[in-house]
Amino acid sequence: MGAPWRIAPSALPERMGANITPDGVAFAVFSRNGDSVQLCLFDDDGEHEIARLPLPCRSGDIHHGLLPGAKPGLRYGLRVEGPWQPERGYRFDATKLLVDPYATLIDRPFRWDPALAAPPSTGIDTAALVPRCVVVGTEPAQVRPGREQAPAFIYELGVKSFTMRQPAIPRPLRGTLAALTAEPVLAHLQRLGVSHVELMPVAAWMDERHLPPLGLSNAWGYNPVNFFALDPRLAPGGEADLRKLCAAYAQAGIGIILDIVLNHTAESDEHGATICLRGLDNAVYYRHATDDPGRLINDTGCGHTLALDRAPVLRMATDALRHWRACGVAGFRFDLGTVMGRSDTGFSAEAPLFAALLQDPDLANALLIAEPWDIGPGGYRLGEFPAPFAEWNGRYRDDVRRFWRGDAGAAGALATRLSGSADLFASRHRGPNAGINFIAAHDGFTLADLVAYAGKHNEANGEGNRDGDNDSHSWNNGIEGASDDVAVKAARDSDIRALLATLFLSRGIPMLAAGDEFGRTQFGNNNAYAQDNDRFWLDWAEADQELIALAAQLSALRRDHPLIRGEHFLTGQPSNGSKRPDATWLRADGTPLADADWRGLDVFGLRLARTGEAVLIAINRRHEAAAFTLPGASASQAWRRIFCSSPAQAETELPSRSVSLFAEAALPTPPP
Repeated sequence: MGAPWRIAPSALPERMGANITPDGVAFAVFSRNGDSVQLCLFDDDGEHEIARLPLPCRSGDIHHGLLPGAKPGLRYGLRVEGPWQPERGYRFDATKLLVDPYATLIDRPFRWDPALAAPPSTGIDTAALVPRCVVVGTEPAQVRPGREQAPAFIYELGVKSFTMRQPAIPRPLRGTLAALTAEPVLAHLQRLGVSHVELMPVAAWMDERHLPPLGLSNAWGYNPVNFFALDPRLAPGGEADLRKLCAAYAQAGIGIILDIVLNHTAESDEHGATICLRGLDNAVYYRHATDDPGRLINDTGCGHTLALDRAPVLRMATDALRHWRACGVAGFRFDLGTVMGRSDTGFSAEAPLFAALLQDPDLANALLIAEPWDIGPGGYRLGEFPAPFAEWNGRYRDDVRRFWRGDAGAAGALATRLSGSADLFASRHRGPNAGINFIAAHDGFTLADLVAYAGKHNEANGEGNRDGDNDSHSWNNGIEGASDDVAVKAARDSDIRALLATLFLSRGIPMLAAGDEFGRTQFGNNNAYAQDNDRFWLDWAEADQELIALAAQLSALRRDHPLIRGEHFLTGQPSNGSKRPDATWLRADGTPLADADWRGLDVFGLRLARTGEAVLIAINRRHEAAAFTLPGASASQAWRRIFCSSPAQAETELPSRSVSLFAEAALPTPPP
């Protein structure tokens, strides 16, 4: 501790964390209830603590000071002196080394150790268990357009699982952000017509405490410690790796969306780690019961909930988003987004964090996508987020699954989803693009498993198959799990193709989970968050090339036919000077559907029309082919089938379990 470092008083800096100035490095740390904050310095290798320096100034709740002569590369941590009174929400413990919540670089991954949760009475110092923060210079912000364009097609992927078994990626790059810039990856995305890649969390995370004893580790990253630093396993080069990725993808016409976890941290419940926010000021950063300040509110299912309605927590969240925007990202998907609108009185679309985002000149122009649910009271808020938020449409997922599973009375719900979910978004004057349509995502069954497993099989997670969703609206086509039966395999393939067609022919923004375009499986596991291994990484060698071609074809059809991806809700009335209704629902005989026809409906069509253009989506969920009479085309036009999810024998036949797309085409000119 005898290094010749001294920390000097300073004016309150404009920014939190560690910031380089002409005179050294200025530090600023929030702690309302802590008595003092110590800056802990480490040697160049980060192995030995060489100084503890109390921050000499306090302005309100901000502790601050200047370290003269300090330069980029300095490694440091924090300790906070204060009361240990858990019943009041105070959990200060100076034996715990803490990560600066504003650190943008750490020197090693986080790892769980029981000592991180030991009470101060044990006297265990955790410096050997905690990554060091590293001081870095400020890079210029990458220039983004004024308002990001709405995505045309989102592709969700986990960096490691997507790249580890991709044989065309050099081995040293696999599992990192740099792997995503490999030419074969970009070529695949461009072939599919992807407009935006949504990265599952890339911020530094730590395993949940129950996983290491089971020999498991977190595969998804939804357990962050701070919100500014990339996980060094994914980004060995730090922030530069993300900047390079964003720049390369922007050049290819693809935007990067980050999946952000602003609802909880890896510190978990009262038995969890003290490694960052808990040690800085547990009572402020996390929400506690109003009648019991020692009891954490758990609206997330992860042990606690961030108090995003409080000014310092709100500031930290918005500062983190601005940081990532400066790296070049196009926008954000907010995990358990309902937490963003919570206060002690419940959810509000006018909550402080929403107001802060929507008035910010940059963040309001970013893509903002909410997962509109959490597990707290009144936690399912689909359709209630303020514009310009888009939302993961869980109703779309469930209604499409129910229809194709064969549930009675499901046709009407499918029609609502196919036409953009006006029931969810129209009342707030938001169009179909407010809905992110998906059938499968990282959380739940894969698309292939959806039609191969009637129940979950999560035994590999070590929780006795108790974890994961118990009602996935899945089906197995007669045999549970993998099968070599030719008929079963054909039925599953037909269902997958029909599901993909439904997704791409629906209004709203389609999202596909990586690998679902080539038949990835998780062997019936619908909660594979703890499966970071080669059995669960994407198996590119077994990729179904015909299915990839189908997905690419559907994406191109959607791009080439604006009627499919229309940005307005359908009215059933003529529009834009057309003499035909913008939408007509049809029976199998080609005549308009009546309200009573929707009950028990298995075969139907949707004609979309405007001046000079019409398309018709025809659906048959029966297990046998169905006749379908095409309605009359406009003058000098005739219907032509331009897509069918299964081979069709005749123009007026819909194959079993299929989706077809017809378009009006000009009749050939008769010879003179």
